[in-house]
Amino acid sequence: MSLNHPLVGIIMGSDSDLPIMKEAAETLEEFGVSVEVRVISAHRTPDVALAWARGAKGRGIKVIIAGAGGAAHLPGVLAALTPLPVIGVPVKTSTLSGVDSLYSIVQMPPGVPVATVGINAAKNAALLALQILALGDQEIDAKVEAFRQKQADSVAQRDAKLQEVGWKNYAKS
Repeated sequence: MSLNHPLVGIIMGSDSDLPIMKEAAETLEEFGVSVEVRVISAHRTPDVALAWARGAKGRGIKVIIAGAGGAAHLPGVLAALTPLPVIGVPVKTSTLSGVDSLYSIVQMPPGVPVATVGINAAKNAALLALQILALGDQEIDAKVEAFRQKQADSVAQRDAKLQEVGWKNYAKS
């Protein structure tokens, strides 16, 4: 694992998706995983999308996270062009609140899978990418396990407080 060598490509169809997609980049970098972040449109720059996807594996990218709104073809196009795992992030749109993006990403034909997270769920996409990377990297695996334990400890602490003060008092706080 190296911060100098990007392991995850984060691609978005428009820079307007960056406020959502930065959550993936931030999460991955918190775990010490370097990212390559690009704006590449499946519709407006198809040649760039083709070259980027076909060259990703050779550059050492292991997982692709692709965010898209509206027609949301970018994750599927990338998945069609590379054998790497692609995680799609449907980005909320003003027209249909991201449901259109979700359906476009999740409804892939047989043989071209795209793992799909919830609308605007870029952090979950990053966590899924980390779980994939952890299969071949003990250091990332240990960090993922520690993160999950920290989450479990937080829930246990909140439950202990709830049991101590009762639900009515807890709800007031």
